[in-house]
Amino acid sequence: MTGPDDTGRGPGGGAPPHFGPGSNSAVLLRRLELTVRRRLDGLLQGDHLGLVPGSGSEAGDSRAYHPGDDVRRMDWPVTARTQVPHVRETIADRELETWVVLDLSASLDFGTAECEKRDLAIAGLAAVSHLTVHGGNRLGAVVTTGERVDRYPATPGRLAADRLLRSVVATPRAGAGRRGDLAAALESLRRPPRRRGLVVVISDFLGSDAQGTADWERPLRGLSARHDLLAIEVVDPRELELADVGLLTVVDPETGQTLEVPTGNAEVRRRFAEGAAAQRREIAAALRRAGAGHLRLQTDRDWLADVVRYVADRRRAGSGGASR
Repeated sequence: MTGPDDTGRGPGGGAPPHFGPGSNSAVLLRRLELTVRRRLDGLLQGDHLGLVPGSGSEAGDSRAYHPGDDVRRMDWPVTARTQVPHVRETIADRELETWVVLDLSASLDFGTAECEKRDLAIAGLAAVSHLTVHGGNRLGAVVTTGERVDRYPATPGRLAADRLLRSVVATPRAGAGRRGDLAAALESLRRPPRRRGLVVVISDFLGSDAQGTADWERPLRGLSARHDLLAIEVVDPRELELADVGLLTVVDPETGQTLEVPTGNAEVRRRFAEGAAAQRREIAAALRRAGAGHLRLQTDRDWLADVVRYVADRRRAGSGGASR
């Protein structure tokens, strides 16, 4: 794997820093913070219009209806008076409580492009922190590795968010043969119930039960009854398709199972790509059923550009009309 150097820049210029053993975490976090601020500060005008899917609860002004608007927000008295369809806008709540469920299980300790999935997950947490922690908003986190679950209470302020990031970076890596438990981490947010707000789940979403279905879908749907949801899926290109490198020995970091894969066989590569595509489609469908927004970050792409694109789409959707 080709990784970024200690400057926090990857070969392609868009990779997050690599928080590996022996790295200077304080320096890398500072560089990550500066990178996030430079790319995202221009998107922070307004109250929670962007990353946060919710539209608020306080009634605001009316405006003309645009295709794509939620018909449940129709302002019928104004529509009757003007004979032109109008919708009632809402004012976003001034204080937001955001909870991040961060999956740092062994399957995230993998990367064949510019960084590991673990680094990308931490970078996603940094972006969420920067986009939400302002104006008295609070940020908390539940971090799961499969061996341990760390809970950080929701606290306001940039300094508290920086402490949270430093603590997450210092989380020990899970040992080999330990499966992650994203479903249990999600359940911990449901009981006891938290204040209504935003829940961001950062994971590769590869967990499944004995029947092969996503074991995290049910608790995620339970959270959607009380919170707005955003799912940030982290993916490596080798999870989508195999390269032709001959006989390849692979090890499942969560089970320890070893498998030899003849990647020189075109049929094997084709079947793998088809199976991986079907798996990702099912993950996306499960997230839709749970009512979550879906942002995919890949280790071979400019992750901040993908975040910016997602935020811009949310802003257009919130300001009238569909985002796509």
